[in-house]
Parts: sequence; C-alpha cells; structure tokens
Amino acid sequence: MEIPRQRSPMRTRSVPAPRPAYQPVAAIEIDAVTPSDRGFTLTGQGAPPDRGMYRLDLRFELPLDPSTRTVLGELLSQSDLTVSRRDTAPRNS
Repeated sequence: MEIPRQRSPMRTRSVPAPRPAYQPVAAIEIDAVTPSDRGFTLTGQGAPPDRGMYRLDLRFELPLDPSTRTVLGELLSQSDLTVSRRDTAPRNS
C-alpha cells in the first residue's frame, strides 16, 4: 500500500529524467543449436519483416556435463530470442 507524502511548499524537488526504454532490434526463431567448446551456437531467422539470418554464441564459464549439455541444447532449440537495446546518451569527450 502506497501512502502519499505531503510536500513542504518551501522545498522544490527535482524530477529525475525518464530512463530510456529498451527497443527490440530483432525477434529470432531459433533453427539450430550446435554445441561448442564452452557452450552453444544458436542460429535462426528473424521474424517478418526482417528475415535476416542471426547467430548467437552462448558461452559458460563452467564446464557442462553431458546430461546438462543435452538438456540445455534441447531447451534452447525450442526457444525464440528477442534482442533489444537501449539508446544511450552520447559521451562528451
């Protein structure tokens, strides 16, 4: 339950700027999952109207035992992936 606060008429309060939202760049339907040394390589095609081909290399810092690798590979092969990004303010040099 949120309780409204009363503000003192003498104090002014600065309002923070809204944070930029993440914008989807591509929605990708995973077509293939290939095991690699420390993870997997996922490839797939972008959803319409994109239809571009995408590749994502997923690496783990810990070794995967064969049963974990099998389960993860199966889960990833049944997934879709959305890549999003947030625009950032340019840096002043």
